[in-house]
Amino acid sequence: MPRPVLYSGPLSMFGAKAQIAALEKGLDFELVMVPFEMRTLYQPKHPEVAHINPKQQVPVLVHGELEIFDSTQIFEYFEDLKPHPALWPQDRVLRAQARLLELKSDEVFFPPVIRLMGLQATPEDTAAIAARAAAADYYAQMDRIMRDGREWLAGPFSFADIAFFMAQIFADRMGAPMPEEATALLRWRDRMGARPAVATVAGVMGRYLLGQGRKLPGFLQEIVERTA
Repeated sequence: MPRPVLYSGPLSMFGAKAQIAALEKGLDFELVMVPFEMRTLYQPKHPEVAHINPKQQVPVLVHGELEIFDSTQIFEYFEDLKPHPALWPQDRVLRAQARLLELKSDEVFFPPVIRLMGLQATPEDTAAIAARAAAADYYAQMDRIMRDGREWLAGPFSFADIAFFMAQIFADRMGAPMPEEATALLRWRDRMGARPAVATVAGVMGRYLLGQGRKLPGFLQEIVERTA
């Protein structure tokens, strides 16, 4: 069977999640970065992405005759394709918790961040204030989880950690950074940034942003400098 082909984009949070997972597992895969431009975004759509995903979004994975999309579905395929190292906990309770946290990163934490993307010119707008408050509440929840001395969000390192790390990069850039008092969570972020697979993908994204004249959060700037 040929190598898996992963279609992503330079600022795709979901594509970055899938890429980090592939690197963490040591998979031999081909990465295709689809055309992207700040003004027109992903227009025109990459034909392979448009053909496979009805939503016409990355990430998309092609492996032989298999064509799938959605970062979580790609995660699951990677886990079956190469079970070791596992990126879901082996314990069934921890595995369920990790899956829930991965879902919450996408469906609970990230929607307020998306709202902030359209409110950058009006940070004192009621909707922007509410979105930042929602992000702060989620950070507090995650910090409480980490205060029991655990190293990762759900026992062993997992997809849950990958998902939240990438989501919080976008949150910080949109004006919803982790608060200084979330010390346990900040230490978790430092551990995440030290992982080679995470640093590789985040570093490339950071360098792309710098090339577009965008300012980086301090922790992402450190990763860029370390991986230059």
